[in-house]
Amino acid sequence: MPEYEFFTFRGYMRKDQELLSASAEDYMEMIYRLSEENGFTRVNDLASALNVQPPSVTKMIQKLADLNLIKYEKYGVIMLEPNGIELGKTLLNRHNLIERFLIFLNIKDGILEGIEKMEHTMSNEILFGIHDLIDFFNDNPEIMKKFLTYRCTKK
Repeated sequence: MPEYEFFTFRGYMRKDQELLSASAEDYMEMIYRLSEENGFTRVNDLASALNVQPPSVTKMIQKLADLNLIKYEKYGVIMLEPNGIELGKTLLNRHNLIERFLIFLNIKDGILEGIEKMEHTMSNEILFGIHDLIDFFNDNPEIMKKFLTYRCTKK
């Protein structure tokens, strides 16, 4: 047996967990999305977008404010701090990359759910690999056509 250190799924997640939980990342990504147009969002808009209750939003945004990712005053607007903007943009780019990959694979059912589950479990190395693969196929349309034909024959 190879000399690997095995973990359960939860163990790998705990081992690789960065500063933010998956839930906190979802909040940051959505705050970024909602703030793109006006530079801010509100608790009720965020709650609606994430399908959670406003008290849950308030609790999370207090944590995010403590991490200096957002500015928030009670009953006011939520604004991203500079490092929050950077993080939000990175999280949205990650989401969009995985979406592009699943669309490339012609996945149609449950795509949003799949993205949400995958985005919190992939390392940067895996994401860079996906990015390179998509770019490779986009730069080589003849190979892309062969791949799509191959996929169609497998169904």
